[in-house]
Amino acid sequence: MTVSLDRQFFFDTVQHSLFKGSLAPAQIEGMNAIFDYWDANLATADRRWLAYILATAFHETAYTMQPVRETLATSDSRAVEILEAAFAGGRLSWVKTPYWRPDEDGNSWLGRGLVQLTHRRNYEAMSEVTGIDLVARPDRAMEMAPAVTILIEGMLRGSFTSHRLCDHLNEEREDWVNARRIVNGTDRAEKLAGYGQAFLAAIRTEQCGSWT
Repeated sequence: MTVSLDRQFFFDTVQHSLFKGSLAPAQIEGMNAIFDYWDANLATADRRWLAYILATAFHETAYTMQPVRETLATSDSRAVEILEAAFAGGRLSWVKTPYWRPDEDGNSWLGRGLVQLTHRRNYEAMSEVTGIDLVARPDRAMEMAPAVTILIEGMLRGSFTSHRLCDHLNEEREDWVNARRIVNGTDRAEKLAGYGQAFLAAIRTEQCGSWT
């Protein structure tokens, strides 16, 4: 007997609680990719982790559940233009060094994927995790399979900020707000906490197969 996520119940629930009454095929595709990885590698892990992973993707992709480029631009060059304009206009006051500016090889380390992977050091770290040379081809962080691996393994391992899912959601602690520190300090932490709890309410399991 195997136990897996009841996906039909999940989609029926979140389309009303989080997606304004309907789900686009691309949104379903993205969530199914996350579920497939979870079922294959983490099926018995804390389902609160899955809920917060989904909440992070929901927020970081502007609800599309698809790998996106920072600013939602359709090209690196356009994203760089938007970021440069925002930086010059003082709208990115927390940025000390413009990480998006192309390096000597022409690569930009702007945010990509389901979790907005930024900075060369993080692309280097995720190259080890994914088995893909993301330093040579940072655009591959926009592919679904690597993006899912980066999202999930990065949050499990504490690759982004040293904070891990198990630090904030465990047997003794359920801190949905500070779980945001896994990815981006306390930026919109309360909002992410609400998303995580809404996703958790939609997660239930079903039994598949038969006892032998």
